[in-house]
Amino acid sequence: MSHDPSPPEPSYLTYPWQPPPPRPPEPRHVPHRAPVGHHSDLRVLRGAYRLQRRTATLTALGYFTLFLVLSAFAPGVMTSTVADGVPAGLLLAVLQLPVTWLAIALYEHTARRRVDPLADRIRRTAELDARRGAAR
Repeated sequence: MSHDPSPPEPSYLTYPWQPPPPRPPEPRHVPHRAPVGHHSDLRVLRGAYRLQRRTATLTALGYFTLFLVLSAFAPGVMTSTVADGVPAGLLLAVLQLPVTWLAIALYEHTARRRVDPLADRIRRTAELDARRGAAR
């Protein structure tokens, strides 16, 4: 048996000058929203990022694969002369660098246009949710 040595506090004011006890804070109304981790924007962001990666990868690797396939299975095309004794294979090989730059430019363009705005919106929402969680 445990015995609490402190006497219970009275529900009335014991002295006239005593301030009334503070009221408990009223709960703030916070609209219920799903956490950011389950937000549909994350699915959209993952899809946009996946499309971005595929576009850039298929641009660069697709051209390189085309060059390899032509080299292996169409040597007549690769040895044919394009202009002033320049073989088509050499021209295709030299064009690989600009195609790689194009893939990088496509990647950056789609990032700025589609992926970055989604990521910024999700980041702002997460920061707002964190502030609301800290205020509770």
